[in-house]
Parts: sequence; structure tokens; C-alpha cells
Amino acid sequence: MITDIGEYIVGGCLQLLEGCDFVDYNVRVPGGGLDGLGELDVIGLNFKTQTAFICEVTTHIRGLLYINNKETVTRIIKKHERQKAYALKYLSNFENKKFQFWSPVVPVGYITKNLGEVSSLELIINGEYKQRISKLRELAGNTTHDARNPVFRMLQIFEHLRD
Repeated sequence: MITDIGEYIVGGCLQLLEGCDFVDYNVRVPGGGLDGLGELDVIGLNFKTQTAFICEVTTHIRGLLYINNKETVTRIIKKHERQKAYALKYLSNFENKKFQFWSPVVPVGYITKNLGEVSSLELIINGEYKQRISKLRELAGNTTHDARNPVFRMLQIFEHLRD
């Protein structure tokens, strides 16, 4: 599976803002079968804080929507259940687990209300998403080293442009 640019954005935030030592994309459950068909978009591991970040990423810039609002919420909750199952089975040695949903444009109303009621799912959406990008841009403007993340490298180039 090809890594989506939105997944690289999240990976950059996990690596450079959250201090993750390891970031992987499009992770599938080992062993294949039906469980192996579903993927986890981004996983970040911070060994110092013993924190695992398990992230679902949807980069719909015209607004998050699958068929209708109810179906959108249902799909995201189903993906969250997959996140929790993976963490239980494969990340039990991590003391802290953060389940996150990242999306830059989510219509405020039914979707945000219902997803906001899922207490174990951290929403990095709309303004919070924008704030994370702003922090990444600020860091990009103050560094020049290659962090091996294409989005961060692009931000570094943009932030260091000269006339």
C-alpha cells in the first residue's frame, strides 16, 4: 500500500513533536487472513515514555464524509476498535497507548459530537490538526537536518526559502 501524504504528516508529528523513536505506516496484522485486510494508518512508538500512538488518518480536504454522517461515525468507530484490538495483542508491553483520529476538515455537528463521545479516541481534527501543522512548520524553520520524513523536509524547504 502506498503511504498517503496525510499519513506522512501524522508520522512527522509523531516523530518530531511526540519524540517517537519508530514510526511505521500502513501496518497490517501479522498472519494475514481477514484480520490482515484492515490496516492501521500510522503507528508511532516512543520508547522513553513507553507510549504507543495508534493513528487513523483521513485526509479529505473537502470534509470528512463516508456516504452519510451516521456511516462516517460507524466506520471510524469500527477502525478505532481495530486500533484497540491491535494494541491489546501486539503492544501490551507499552505502558501508555494513545488512540488518535487525524483529519484536517471535519464538519462540526453530528460527526464531531458523536466521535467526541468516544472517550478512548483522541481527535486531532480541524483547529487541533492545524495547530500541530503550525508546530511542525515552526520546527522546520528552526532546523536543517534531514529527519527522513518527506513532509517535514518539504516544510523545511518552504520555511528556508530566500529571495
